[in-house]
Amino acid sequence: MKMGIPHHFFSILFTFALCTMAAPRADTQPTTTKRSTRERIVTVDKSGKGDYKKIQDAINDVPSNNVHPIFIRVEPGIYNEKITVPADKPLITLSGRNAETTVITWNDSGDIIKSPTFTVLASDFVGRYLTIQNTFGSKGKAVALRVAGDKAEFSACRILSYQDTLLDETGTHFYSNCYIEGATDFICGNANSLFQKCHLHSTSKKKGAITAQQRKSSEENTGFYFVGCKITGVKSCTLGRPWGPYSRVVYAQTYMSSAVLPQGWDDWGKISTHRTAFYGEYMCFGPGANRTRRVEWSRSLTNQEVFSFMSLSSENGKTWIMS
Repeated sequence: MKMGIPHHFFSILFTFALCTMAAPRADTQPTTTKRSTRERIVTVDKSGKGDYKKIQDAINDVPSNNVHPIFIRVEPGIYNEKITVPADKPLITLSGRNAETTVITWNDSGDIIKSPTFTVLASDFVGRYLTIQNTFGSKGKAVALRVAGDKAEFSACRILSYQDTLLDETGTHFYSNCYIEGATDFICGNANSLFQKCHLHSTSKKKGAITAQQRKSSEENTGFYFVGCKITGVKSCTLGRPWGPYSRVVYAQTYMSSAVLPQGWDDWGKISTHRTAFYGEYMCFGPGANRTRRVEWSRSLTNQEVFSFMSLSSENGKTWIMS
């Protein structure tokens, strides 16, 4: 008997994306931080009407090995800053009021570790209602956002660049209702991340890849999982290519415009990855979702296969999601 769409599919796949990671259980806390209900709220306003004029100054004043939630409210404006959230400053929420009017921008390129406009190394970070952009352009690697801390969440953010826009480097991450734009490998890295209801827009004029996931072995519990997302583009793109030999990417219930090439995926000239990469699609729709001409080493996932992914546990990790 043919099965219908799984009940509460979004929350189930979300659970899968989290439970495969070596993250703390829902009833435990990280060994280096302990949550407290006491929260400190500060304001950044470049006009001088807040506690700080610069975002980095507000972050710098967060105590090392912080144990209390810090809420940094960013007033509308264009903040020309290169920002880092150090590893010893967890539990920060950075929130604008509207992503269109709260813009963090820089112009740098070359090295994916040194070029990011915004770098998150700390755990338990939340970013909301922000535009994070790297304006360098189309002539090199230019990261807008690098996320290398565990348990990071970005909600209703705009993340913009051209190549390597979002370096989703390592950790367990959750992106919801975000707009992510770029042309070449513009979501890359080796994190284990769920993208829910995000809009992915390719500015590539020929065969640019949306993802370059870097899973290096079958033992790594990493991957990018897109659920209920939307893909558009100015011309043509592929869904992903393997930065690592065991690259793992799944699109589920995602709208794919005609910008998605019929082949769907690219092997980056690495034929050996046909045996090791895991590229799956599940109940996607739109003109770019037709799988009749997909590369034969990608997978059309059945309900049973999707359920097999999601059978590891039920609620691990969910307590750190703030939205």
